[in-house]
Amino acid sequence: MELIIAKHAGFCFGVKRATLLAFEKASDGATGETCTLGPIIHSPQVVQRLEEKGVRVVNNLSQIEKGRIILRSHGVTSTEMKEAHEKGLEVIDATCPFVRKAQSYVQLLSDQGYEVLVVGDRDHPEVEGIVSYASKAVTVVASPEEASSLPKMKRLGVVAQTTQSYETLEAVVEVCLAKVQELRVFNTICDATSVRQDEAKILARQVECMVVIGGFNSANTRRLAEICLELQQNTHHVETADQLSGEWFKGIKSVGITAGASTPKWLIDEVVDRIKAFGGDKKD
Repeated sequence: MELIIAKHAGFCFGVKRATLLAFEKASDGATGETCTLGPIIHSPQVVQRLEEKGVRVVNNLSQIEKGRIILRSHGVTSTEMKEAHEKGLEVIDATCPFVRKAQSYVQLLSDQGYEVLVVGDRDHPEVEGIVSYASKAVTVVASPEEASSLPKMKRLGVVAQTTQSYETLEAVVEVCLAKVQELRVFNTICDATSVRQDEAKILARQVECMVVIGGFNSANTRRLAEICLELQQNTHHVETADQLSGEWFKGIKSVGITAGASTPKWLIDEVVDRIKAFGGDKKD
């Protein structure tokens, strides 16, 4: 059984930056409590390792009165940012630069009088943060079908959640073109997302089984699994090696492996080693 691992599987730039920063602060010997506002990334295993080093996750700022707060890679709302500074906390901003750019574009469009549309998952913490930087209400849609119910508008600005697919953004923009007199679009999708998705499509067509590694709460990992499943029905999404089943690989000659942007290398290695124990030979 041949194992083929996607070249760009695992941590993206923003997640790697946030994770390294969090572990650095966990071991720098500073006095006082260090917390993250929400999980630093969407990987329960990484969050657990940080907790073992004394970095506690808080869901809101009322749970910490002093010390240091690390802002997650997905960003936080403008209200949370303001409150953290007003409380006198040491704020360590690990927001992904691409997410920060999306926040800035929403603020810019809103200040310039555009109606603002964000293409993404309205319940995702990244989108909740992006939306908060507008000076007025923002509309969030996840599909062109949702966009079709938008009213006619004079001026509309569009921004995307960084992990959205280009296809979804393009389809939504096409719908909007028929509804507005002036349309301004900022493509805020991270290249790392599109690269992983393109690799997944190619790999899923080549192999007899796909394994996608990453948090079940990770939007970009779930999307990778969806893409693979569309092309290869024998697709499995796992968080850890313990969730693998030897039955999946019986009679299989080739297995493709990819991982979401929040998946650390050590988790990928554990999955690869487990599949190799089932009879697979690694090929990058």
